[in-house]
Amino acid sequence: MTTPTASQTSQKPVLVVDYGAQYAQLIARRVREANVYSEVVPHTYSTEQLLAKNPAAIILSGGPSSVYADGAPTVGADLFEAGIPVFGICYGFQAMANALGGKVDKTGLREYGSTETTLLGEGRSVLEGMPQHQNTWMSHGDSVHEAPEGFEVLATTAGAEVAAFANEEKCLYGVQWHPEVKHSAFGQQVLENFLFKGAKLEPNWTTGNILEEQVDRIRKQVGDARVICGLSGGVDSAVAAALVQRAVGDQLTCVFVDHGLLREGEAEQVERDYVAATGVKLYVANEQERFLSALAGVSDPETKRKIIGREFIRAFEEAERAIIAEAAADGEKIKFLVQGTLYPDVVESGGGEGAANIKSHHNVGGLPEDLQFELVEPLRALFKDEVRAVGAQLGLPQEIVGRQPFPGPGLGIRIVGDITQERLDLLRKADAIARFELTKAGLDDDVWQMPVVLLADVRSVGVMGDGRTYGHPIVLRPVSSEDAMTADWSRLPYDLLARISNRITNEVEGVNRVVLDVTSKPPGTIEWE
Repeated sequence: MTTPTASQTSQKPVLVVDYGAQYAQLIARRVREANVYSEVVPHTYSTEQLLAKNPAAIILSGGPSSVYADGAPTVGADLFEAGIPVFGICYGFQAMANALGGKVDKTGLREYGSTETTLLGEGRSVLEGMPQHQNTWMSHGDSVHEAPEGFEVLATTAGAEVAAFANEEKCLYGVQWHPEVKHSAFGQQVLENFLFKGAKLEPNWTTGNILEEQVDRIRKQVGDARVICGLSGGVDSAVAAALVQRAVGDQLTCVFVDHGLLREGEAEQVERDYVAATGVKLYVANEQERFLSALAGVSDPETKRKIIGREFIRAFEEAERAIIAEAAADGEKIKFLVQGTLYPDVVESGGGEGAANIKSHHNVGGLPEDLQFELVEPLRALFKDEVRAVGAQLGLPQEIVGRQPFPGPGLGIRIVGDITQERLDLLRKADAIARFELTKAGLDDDVWQMPVVLLADVRSVGVMGDGRTYGHPIVLRPVSSEDAMTADWSRLPYDLLARISNRITNEVEGVNRVVLDVTSKPPGTIEWE
């Protein structure tokens, strides 16, 4: 049995019970966008465990199962007698109906994607203030044929006789569609109607709340001890370190391992701009030669990742020993290690609160598990966009908080082939041009990230001047996403693509072709390696 852990904030949470939905995290995000704090918990929680977290309300997510199948997740009927407002979505809607005596069965007419939904009556309850006919996003083969006793049917579709219902007296509601996805035209309004009109909650949670709460938590946890943090230059570690710096000041020392695989100007951002903005004590380990030497002749992407992780650990530990020796000379020792763990990391890795173990969460920079430090994880309750907001409140430069997601192995996995200094310099120039033009066009907020990939082991024929060339192709991979779990290629303007292509082929020696990756995720991944 999983024991509920304490929330990362004093706010009473809206709990999102995850029935294996691909959108469970997205539901939690949408609730937070309404300025109400939310957390994801597994469907294995009993009613007792759910209530132990003192929830303000509960949302039952969708999921891939059929409620009548053997071993399907269930919800206890006693939850609906606890006086807590509950909202069911898709499978959660069906599970609620089934637990309360309604009828759920196969429809014979599956509904996937955009579906016309008709509201009954005057669109009261969670559907108040919406048009009678609207497009909603469906994904179901079963449907509720009969609402439980005491429930009013609020909506219907061609494939779902009961597409929404409500029991106002008990504050119980549900819809067959997915209001959390943007494809449901009035989805956010449905959720906010539940939060504010059904559950009677107040929109009083912001990232500002968690900033002050975390400063207080860190001070209580750390006391007067010394703290160390691996600073990569990425958003997560930068904001985590700045938050700890705000709490304990000079007790924190950050270690920046410059492995030579960052993009143009990023090492300088850490060493100059970040220090100027935060006043943090920074230990810089210049290790470009170490990494290049270890990676010489290696083209297999997994081998490259392992080498980069191994050398990072070694470089970090050497820096750590130097800092510990300095601390020991002062009669102190380092007791705490800062991690930039985000809420999706916690959920996806199980983490005591999440659902399935989607992926393992690794320590900062791949640090070994036997390091003798207590962890400080001030971002553990936040999504990526919330981390950026906290960073802005802490006064970090936009170049850091607005930085596109960047893989830990850096440009090492954006060079398809073995890594050399010449190839790194070539890719940095091409990447810098692409990023500059994207920013100049004002499209940074429209693109989740734009990996620029060098196909080092591929040559293509070209012509420059009156001569034949045999150069490398550069791949542009602009993608749009909310959470990187799924992504689509970004439809950038043709004139922007033309400028990027012309500049790269004219200004970057050794490149004679620029191509555009138009693959979604799935089936492709965001990175090439």
